[in-house]
Amino acid sequence: MPTARQYPPALPFVTTQHWSLTTGSRVAVYHYPPAHPGPRHPIPLVYLNGGPVRGISVLDHRFLQLLARQGYDVYAYEQAGGGRSDLLPMGQYTISRSVSDLAAFIDRLNKGKVDVLGFSSGGVVLTRALADPSVAARLHRAIIAEPGPMDGPTAHITGHKGRKSARGLAPAPTGPRSTYVPRYAVAFGLMRLGLLSPDTGLIGQAEGDNAFTAADLGSDTASAYCARDAHRIPAEDTAQNFSFSPAASLRIQQTVKDSPSIASQLRHSRTPTMLMIAECSSQIRQWETAVLAHDPAIQRTQYMPGVGHHMWNGLDDNNDRAAAVITAFLQDEPAPLPNHPTRDEIPTFLRDHE
Repeated sequence: MPTARQYPPALPFVTTQHWSLTTGSRVAVYHYPPAHPGPRHPIPLVYLNGGPVRGISVLDHRFLQLLARQGYDVYAYEQAGGGRSDLLPMGQYTISRSVSDLAAFIDRLNKGKVDVLGFSSGGVVLTRALADPSVAARLHRAIIAEPGPMDGPTAHITGHKGRKSARGLAPAPTGPRSTYVPRYAVAFGLMRLGLLSPDTGLIGQAEGDNAFTAADLGSDTASAYCARDAHRIPAEDTAQNFSFSPAASLRIQQTVKDSPSIASQLRHSRTPTMLMIAECSSQIRQWETAVLAHDPAIQRTQYMPGVGHHMWNGLDDNNDRAAAVITAFLQDEPAPLPNHPTRDEIPTFLRDHE
């Protein structure tokens, strides 16, 4: 593989902009202006994808287009090192840098307060932003969807997951794998086990990014879907658009594991917030309920039946159902689903998943 970063080609359906942020990050930005002929919503909606250092999938782009068709002014950016965004020196990949980049992005957007939808590790960035008053001041409303652990104490919790996922049931992913090459297989494997640091000289960051393929994720993709969907998991991305940085992602995850508790800071949050939890979630339930327990500004929780971690997945009416939950909250309208679990229901909710 080339040792200089080879970025994905331009997408045919949206222009890729590159913004230089005051943090020093240079990120790829995508804008979906309101496409609905009806009322347009004045507050921009910013999407933080998961990864943590991963390109935005075509499946996610389709969901953002759906929100734009409902009148939302949607912006998304690939976090530093992911997708078409520039790489950082390995030591600069930290969860704190991700939060600072969010604040700098909102400032660069220069449209006042924004609504933010954070999914998976993007939900972690958003949760930590809510715990930082200087960043939270830039947020109008927040939606935390299927978050990972918000801090070190939460990351070390061993708990229960949602209903059975498709992991181990779905057909093995097809296509080329970098892990068929011994040097990449050893490097990625040892990094994942924590036996090799992400800044290893065995493979460079750019080379590792170029080499890594969707098939290398193995059963991780299947774990984002319900068991009942095991044999109809959609293609989330194209081979040309797929981008994942294993070393940078592991580095950011480690900085979360090493971070002190943010619970006391989160208790001061005043930003209206919604939490979304999937029935077949592959996330530890306590990662999700910890946010609910400590953030007093969470106004509603929406437990999404029939979907796994990747809730807007293009199957059946799942995109429409997720959009209905999101838009109802952003417009301060009645929730389509019961408010469940509430804080008082957390012990029962966790007991139901034992």
